[in-house]
Amino acid sequence: MVNAVNSQQWRALFAAQAGYMLDAMDVLLYVFALNTLRTEFHLSNSEAGLVSSITLICSALGGIAAGILADRFGRTRLLAATILFYSLASGGTALSSGLGGLIFWRGLVGFGLGGEWSAGAVLVAETWPAKHRAKAISFMQAGWALGYLLAAGVTAVVLPRFGWRALFLTGLLPALLALAVQRGVAEPKVWLERTRIAGGPGFGSIFRPPLRRRTVLATLLTTSVLFAYWGLFTWLPGFLSAPRAAGGAGLSILRTSAALVPMQIGAFVGYVSFGWIADRFGRRATFVAYMLMAAILTPIYGFARSESTLVLLGPLIGFFGSGYFSLFGAMLAEIYPSSIRGAAQGFTYNFGRGLSALAPFLVGALADRNGIGAALAVNSAFFLTGAILIFTIPKIDEIGAESVLPPAPHVRIQS
Repeated sequence: MVNAVNSQQWRALFAAQAGYMLDAMDVLLYVFALNTLRTEFHLSNSEAGLVSSITLICSALGGIAAGILADRFGRTRLLAATILFYSLASGGTALSSGLGGLIFWRGLVGFGLGGEWSAGAVLVAETWPAKHRAKAISFMQAGWALGYLLAAGVTAVVLPRFGWRALFLTGLLPALLALAVQRGVAEPKVWLERTRIAGGPGFGSIFRPPLRRRTVLATLLTTSVLFAYWGLFTWLPGFLSAPRAAGGAGLSILRTSAALVPMQIGAFVGYVSFGWIADRFGRRATFVAYMLMAAILTPIYGFARSESTLVLLGPLIGFFGSGYFSLFGAMLAEIYPSSIRGAAQGFTYNFGRGLSALAPFLVGALADRNGIGAALAVNSAFFLTGAILIFTIPKIDEIGAESVLPPAPHVRIQS
């Protein structure tokens, strides 16, 4: 793999991965500060979940908008812009004085979250050759697990000593990466060539034959798995630190962060290994295996109370509950032509993310009635739905064998 790609491809990959890592850190600072903020502003579980839901709704809008803008102005430019945007919004969260302030600033963070993934994923997909595309996307997606670990570490150091406002101010640091991205990463040749060709299908073509059916099915698939992911991982730190009387595990902030470290190490391995496993056994089969294992493990984890059991199951939850996302960056890019790739990939993934915004609120509402641990089990149904829906997406494994992405704007893809 190392000898098959050049330095520019590596720079694009590392820029997208670093952007996604710091994006995850900024988004997850709220998750780790959740119980502190609930106490500070006297929030119920459903209100706290509503903030995360607003973040996801805004991330959907930001991702769709960034995909369209990336097709027009370039992948690298949008990647740098979104990194700068979510950094400033994360730092602004420190100014919050109640639920309204949290909703406002975390909504802005959401715009950056969705936009960064849309720009970064299509940048990597168009820069790397098909032979290594799934592996490259896996590395980019692994940035989320690194960001989760970074958020856990920053929270453990900053929150107990300096408070939650100082914690969110650390979210300003990723803004420095935006400058490096803008100066060091070139636009993909596929996008540059496309801009020299007039005409081509517009954004609306993804809703018309022959692409309409594929757009609908891909959106349903992303919705199901994103619902399961956000319903599970938004509440995991809260579950671990909540009192046992409230259905939680009753761990301290430091022990909660420590318990999440092996989980995110497992997630990192899951992300990175997905491309290799999929190359060996096929993308669809690998995806289904991840879905089924996540569906089985989630309720077991939610009802566990022994700290040793939680630590033991954590890496497996991380591996199977996260790693499957490495499929989407490659798959969604390969089923659309370059002229609408950013917009199509941004829509199918981020519209699903917007619908999944109900997940944190739903789990929070169920937690108010039945405890957080029991509420987590509902996510298994959405993992199982994802395992079924993957069979509706045609030619997943065959698409990966293409030597290049379709460079011309007039390419027609039969459903």
